[in-house]
Amino acid sequence: MITSYYSIPLQTKNIVSNVELQQCDITQSIINFIHLITTTHFGECDFDETFGCSIWNIDFDNLTSTNKLRDTITESLAENIASTEKRLKKIQVEVTIKQEEFRGAENSNRVKKRVDINVKGVIRQTNEAFSCIERFYIAPLSY
Repeated sequence: MITSYYSIPLQTKNIVSNVELQQCDITQSIINFIHLITTTHFGECDFDETFGCSIWNIDFDNLTSTNKLRDTITESLAENIASTEKRLKKIQVEVTIKQEEFRGAENSNRVKKRVDINVKGVIRQTNEAFSCIERFYIAPLSY
């Protein structure tokens, strides 16, 4: 049974220098992998064109309704996490989208959409409950 996993980002200079890489437990490894899925555009990975999330496709979409955006992101993430993260079972993805106003320079205000992603499930190896929360601002994307 594997008990430790590599943390991301990988420190490639340590690999070349034959230095031990930073490690983490299974929960943090799954959280890191979900973060990788949510921050990857479809087609960005040469080995798997379907790896990623639809957040990038709707990043500047200000015309689509919030409910449609939420459903698109939820469906995309649930499908991708279920197909690529085999260490989880009973996966549930909940997405909420809120608008937030930011005060900029010279009293200018900007409105951005905040996407809160809550992923729940059960870790297969230990039967422990799993939960992680990701938050992003879209239009344009930032985290």
